[in-house]
Amino acid sequence: MNDSGVTIILTTHYIEEAEEIADRVGIINDGELLLVDDKQCLMQKLGKKTLRIELKQAIDRIPDALGAYNLEPSEDGSQLTYTYDPDVERTGITALLQSLNEVGISLKDLQTSESSLEEIFVRLVNSR
Repeated sequence: MNDSGVTIILTTHYIEEAEEIADRVGIINDGELLLVDDKQCLMQKLGKKTLRIELKQAIDRIPDALGAYNLEPSEDGSQLTYTYDPDVERTGITALLQSLNEVGISLKDLQTSESSLEEIFVRLVNSR
């Protein structure tokens, strides 16, 4: 029906369901409509992208030379997480990887991930 132009309104508490099937998303909190937007635009505007860097050897602290990157270390020091905006021309990833090399930190693996609709929802609701 949706493909033929019929608007379908679905209310759900299952955000994974909304993320899977919705084209547009409205978020309501305590009876207040916080926003309505195209799902992809919402994910792009409010989502974050992270680069998780698995290290060959754990570190005790982040070197001062890497302070500008706002890296988040894992509890055991075996991983660093870098959050960035994928829509800007320069994400800082290339400079970060070069800086890691310059301070003698060796990488084992890299992995990127994006915010889910649920993470965006929780951030929006908690900011109210």
